Amino acid sequence: MSYLLWPTWPSDSPALDVPALPVTVGGVLFEVPPAAIRAKLQRHAGQHERLDLAFSWPELSPPNDRGLRDNRPIDEENATAALVEAENDRLFVTIVSLAEMLPPLERLRTIYPRYAAAQAAAGPDGLAVLPFRSATPYDGEDLVYAANHPEQFLARCTRAAGAVRDTCISERALDGAQISIRFPRDWLSDWRNVAAGFERLVAQLHPDRREGAVDKELFQIGAENGHLEIVGALVVLIVDK
Repeated sequence: MSYLLWPTWPSDSPALDVPALPVTVGGVLFEVPPAAIRAKLQRHAGQHERLDLAFSWPELSPPNDRGLRDNRPIDEENATAALVEAENDRLFVTIVSLAEMLPPLERLRTIYPRYAAAQAAAGPDGLAVLPFRSATPYDGEDLVYAANHPEQFLARCTRAAGAVRDTCISERALDGAQISIRFPRDWLSDWRNVAAGFERLVAQLHPDRREGAVDKELFQIGAENGHLEIVGALVVLIVDK
C-alpha cells in the first residue's frame, strides 16, 4: 500500500483586519498586513518566493478599496496600468529573493554604466538624470539618482510614450531580499519625501529595522573641507551622569 501526500494551504485566507502576518522572503523575516497583499494566494504566513503589496501614499497604510487587492501581481507589463488605476495615491511594492542578483548599488557601479549615455542632465532638486542608450536592455528608460549621494536615492524611470504613463522603480537590498517600490515619475519632484517614505515602509515591514539596525548600503560618513556628514543613520547620544 502506498500513500500520496499532497501539500495543502489553508482553505480560507486570513481576515484583512488581522495583525500582520510573519512571512519570509529570501530568508528575511517580514511582518506584512494581510490587507496590503495584492494576490489572495499570497495571504498566508510562512515562506514566499515573492510578495506583491500596495500601500496608500503618503500614509503607508493598506489601501481602502478592496478591488485593488485581488488583482494579479504587479510586473513589468501591468505596473503602468495599475498605477493609472490607483489615481496617483498608491505605492506598489514587490519583495523577492535577491538570489544571484546584484544589489542595486552594485548594479549602479558595474552594470548600468555599460548601457548609459555619457552625460547626465540636471533633474529636480539635486537629481541627475542619465538616459540609457537605444538598443540596450534599458532602452526607453532613464537612470535617476541623487547627484552627490546616489545611495540616498536611485531609480530607473520609463519615459512617457503617448497614453502610456511614465513610472519609476526604486530598489533596495535587505540581506537576502530585494524590496522594490513603483511610483509615478512625476513624484520625482518630491523625491526626498519618497526616499524617506521608503525608509519608513522598510521599518514597518522588517522587525530588525524597527529595532534600530543600520542599512549598510545607506550608511555613509564623508569628510571634506572640515565638514563631517553622516547620512542615513540614527545617532543617539547617551550621557552617563
